[in-house]
This record gives sequence, C-alpha cells and structure tokens, in this order.
Amino acid sequence: MIEEVKAFICENFSTATFDETGEWMNVFIEPVNLKALALILRDKQLFNFDYLFCLTCIDWKTHLTMVYHLSSTGHRNSIVLKCNLINEKPEIDSVTDIWRTAEFHEREVFDLFGVQFTNHPDLRRLFLTDDFVGWPLRKDYDDPVNMIKL
Repeated sequence: MIEEVKAFICENFSTATFDETGEWMNVFIEPVNLKALALILRDKQLFNFDYLFCLTCIDWKTHLTMVYHLSSTGHRNSIVLKCNLINEKPEIDSVTDIWRTAEFHEREVFDLFGVQFTNHPDLRRLFLTDDFVGWPLRKDYDDPVNMIKL
C-alpha cells in the first residue's frame, strides 16, 4: 500500500520528494500542498490515514521543519509528512479540521517554536504565560537565565 501512496503523490504533487531509509516513508511536501495531501490521505479509502499520532517541529537553524506522523488503523501503515518553513515567518495551514488530535499539538508547536497555524480554532499559548516573550525551543532563543547557546 505504501507504494500506491508514493505513486499517487508523485503523480499529483510533482515537487514532493521522498526518504525511505528509515522505518517509515518520509514525504517532503511544500507547505501550500500539505492540506490538500492530508485530506486525500485521510479520505481516500485506499490510504485511510485516519490517525495523526504525532505532530512536532524541528529547528535546523536555517529553517524549521514541521513533522506529521500518520497511521492508517485499518491498513496498519504509517507515513511521515514533512514541510520546511522559513525561520522569519513560519506559517502553515492547521490540520485540526482533518485530525482533532492536532489541536493541542499545534498549540504546543506555536507556544515553543512560534509557528502560526492558519485557521486553528484556538491558537494560543499552551504552557507559557501570555506575556512570555520568545519561542524557547528555537535555536536563536536567547535564554538569559541558563545562557545556553546552540
């Protein structure tokens, strides 16, 4: 089934690239295409990726990468979607209307990395206070108390 997913993505999202060296196939997709691909992966019966079990962000200093781990509970397959975002203004469509589990994951990423999720139903800080300044998991965050430089 994963080969069918790859063939479909290649045919319909020409800029997508793949990394199949790990346990799951990683699909690198442009942020503007994330929502369309996510809907297809969830709704197309052949794929049926009905469960978002992890959503996180990685700071590579030069850019941020959003990472979405999906599972098909019926087909027992998993796939990883990745989108690179620019550091200066990281923004991507919310997937909370596709997978409800994304709501708190996206709030956590917003709170700690500063990623803006367009159309999120309640995007606000999750752990930090509203007056907290900065994004503490970003490598460019200056922590005056701990003085850690990455």
